[in-house]
Amino acid sequence: MSSLLSQTDLFDRVSLGNLELANRVAMAPLTRSRVGSDGVPGALHATYYAQRASAGLIISEATNISLQARGYAYTPGIWTDEQVAGWRRVTDAVHEAGGKIVCQLWHVGRFSHVSLQPDNQAPVAPSMIQAEGHTFTENGFERVSVPRALTTEEVAGLSAQYRHAAQCAKRAGFDGVEVHSANSYLLDQFIRDSTNKRTDRYGGSIENRTRLTCEIVEAVLQVWDSGNVGIRLSPTTPDAGNTPMDSQVMATYGYLIDKLNDYGLAWLHFVEGATAGSRDLPEGVDLDALRQRFKGAYIGNNGYDLALALQRRAAGLVDVVAFGRPFIANPDLVERFKHNAALEVATRDDYYGGGAKGYTDWPRLIPN
Repeated sequence: MSSLLSQTDLFDRVSLGNLELANRVAMAPLTRSRVGSDGVPGALHATYYAQRASAGLIISEATNISLQARGYAYTPGIWTDEQVAGWRRVTDAVHEAGGKIVCQLWHVGRFSHVSLQPDNQAPVAPSMIQAEGHTFTENGFERVSVPRALTTEEVAGLSAQYRHAAQCAKRAGFDGVEVHSANSYLLDQFIRDSTNKRTDRYGGSIENRTRLTCEIVEAVLQVWDSGNVGIRLSPTTPDAGNTPMDSQVMATYGYLIDKLNDYGLAWLHFVEGATAGSRDLPEGVDLDALRQRFKGAYIGNNGYDLALALQRRAAGLVDVVAFGRPFIANPDLVERFKHNAALEVATRDDYYGGGAKGYTDWPRLIPN
């Protein structure tokens, strides 16, 4: 690894669409559940993100585009003026520290609980199919609720929610946005034939099932230049309730990527394998072949350590590498990588909820 480390361009400046990054190391979106029920980030969050601003790019924790989009308690939003002001505090701190940060726009769809929804209504989904698993509510972990299927008119209206959130992200000072169309959340629920049993223009054929993701991208591009917009996909992850994959992964996501090329997006962010799980792929699935169809930059994510990042970058298989869990305990992860230094390791108790402990109190290799 030492020879690869001495020769790598992982720590060199790089352009990502309109963004000029200090290096090819990205901080992946990390849900930390440390925001109040109003979804407004505060001073603690500004400190947290600024501590990690040496990453070439920070992708914010998944951020709810509306009250309907919520699926986990204590996660941030980007649809109210108060949330915009809170995120402005974060983006200002990141920029003052020399970093770049984009907002990941999130709607969980069916993976929610009635207590998290407006007026305790059922979560929404492409079809009335209940997800497996439990979600984190203000009463602890509870079984996800049975969703209701969106009407055709409601599906078409989702673009307005995303457009408004994209406008709020711009007002909040973000450098761009990433459309979260992964991990079996709402947009991915529409893409997969395992969760989409619709018979209208949003269901059935691959073209119909990918239609909503394309409409959302178009809505976001009414607010942001394409050079400031990326998208996240996870063709093989079963997370968010062990959702089965699409029955034709290569055909479905290949078609979608070809369509996305029409929009000139700055990056494609792939979960390689199963989110926070194995990088192994099912027989017949080749994610490298899929990502090579994309004409913009490629961000690889899932289970990367320094050795794998150096290897795949040297082989030209990735433009930027997104690290998640290592950034939790190592705010100076880029510096530690440069020196091949030991990493701190967070326990799962540090991941979610609480305050500064396990969030902003991690030691640095070289103290400030």
